[in-house]
Amino acid sequence: MSTEMMKAIQVYEDGGPEVLIYEDVPRPVAGPGEVLVRVHAVGVNPADWRARAGFPDVPEQFRHAIPPISRPHIPGFDLSGTVETTGPDVTAFRKGDAVFGMIRFPGGGKAYAEYATAPVTDLALKPVSIDYIQAAAIPMAALTAWQFLYQDLEPGQTVLINGAAGGVGHIAVQLAKIKGAHVIAVASSRHETFLRELGIDEFIDYTATPTEQVVRNVDLVYDTVGGANGDRLLSVLKRGGRLVGINIGNYPAKRAAQLGITIGTGRPSLHPDAAQLAEIGRLIDAGRLCVGIDTVVPLSQARQAHIRGERGHLRGKIVLRVVEEGQATI
Repeated sequence: MSTEMMKAIQVYEDGGPEVLIYEDVPRPVAGPGEVLVRVHAVGVNPADWRARAGFPDVPEQFRHAIPPISRPHIPGFDLSGTVETTGPDVTAFRKGDAVFGMIRFPGGGKAYAEYATAPVTDLALKPVSIDYIQAAAIPMAALTAWQFLYQDLEPGQTVLINGAAGGVGHIAVQLAKIKGAHVIAVASSRHETFLRELGIDEFIDYTATPTEQVVRNVDLVYDTVGGANGDRLLSVLKRGGRLVGINIGNYPAKRAAQLGITIGTGRPSLHPDAAQLAEIGRLIDAGRLCVGIDTVVPLSQARQAHIRGERGHLRGKIVLRVVEEGQATI
């Protein structure tokens, strides 16, 4: 570590938003295969507040799969910014390059800071058509939708996306349409206009109509909500269909087998992928994919960002602004 200092958020113990401490910490130094990024913005994800709280929602039988988190710890995985320095033997990026990425997921992170080191394998060049706030909102949400929806869809299939207006959901809607799928979006009525502008084919207001009462014969359910009521979505699938949940949910394996339904994708867990991120960036620059922003707050107000996130019912993503627009350099 260097003796130069920076502002960052640190977590010293499990707890609520109050454990997010804004303070001075040593600025990191890029090692082999890494770059030091001057962070301009940070995307806030459910993984952030769940890790902060010690993953209290994870059942005991699954806790062994949670990467250990040392304390104190700088949270956060999604960032956008400019390359400040490059580590030994790094040729993929140069000082001043505008980049974005999901760094060291699931065990590392450290994006809630003015500077962060990042493996070059976790970064791609920032799409030129969007700003740093939008770029920071993309990586985890888009990679989650890409790896667990886009790769498994076939043109002409019908997909139901539960929680379609949220951070992952609204990206999943667009990727599904790009793939040529028929998209049924489930969200509250206040998000209907937003989702229709993204190109959905059908809309269900879950506050007025139980999804399982009006939908049948879906090829794939993409559930971004999870929870105890996940099992009700099994009945909307056709025999041979698939349900993919990105949060912990109640998807009884025995009932799924009886219905001829597959749970999950069989793919490895979510992981950084620079090539996929670059392709996502090309879709953005081509005007085929956009990101919705729910809330933007300064890094120093990360507590407020977590409070907003845990309240739920988001439209798009929450972002922490680290560099004011007038300070930003490209």
